[in-house]
Amino acid sequence: MRIAIGSDMPAELAERIDRWLRERGHHVERFGALLTEKDDAWPEVATQVAETVARGRADSGVLCCWTGTGVSIAANKVPGVRAALCNDAATAAGARQWNDANVLCLSLRATTSTVAEEMLESWFSSHPTDDPAYKAMIDAIKAK
Repeated sequence: MRIAIGSDMPAELAERIDRWLRERGHHVERFGALLTEKDDAWPEVATQVAETVARGRADSGVLCCWTGTGVSIAANKVPGVRAALCNDAATAAGARQWNDANVLCLSLRATTSTVAEEMLESWFSSHPTDDPAYKAMIDAIKAK
């Protein structure tokens, strides 16, 4: 799977996420501080990752900033992106299943490596539900 990953600041958690993805055979494209090794503007990093996903150059995205809130807001401005700020594995699985989320957002401040790995495992092992009610809600969001 092709994954776009970005962070607005150099952080061990973002590097650990990159390693986790590569260890599982994913092709990873890095953005923001993961490329430059210096702080980058979170709106720009989020937009770059989101556009990569929306244009089909990546199957999914992972974004990190201090709280995770900024990157989730900025990513959701890109048409075709459904970014979810998650703080645990159950929320990550639910975002994929019920919301067809395609960008996982995490807090660098509040997320441990263990919790991040649990979220990644849930995110990449979950798939959108076939439930017609949820499909209709996702279609309504896509239409806006």
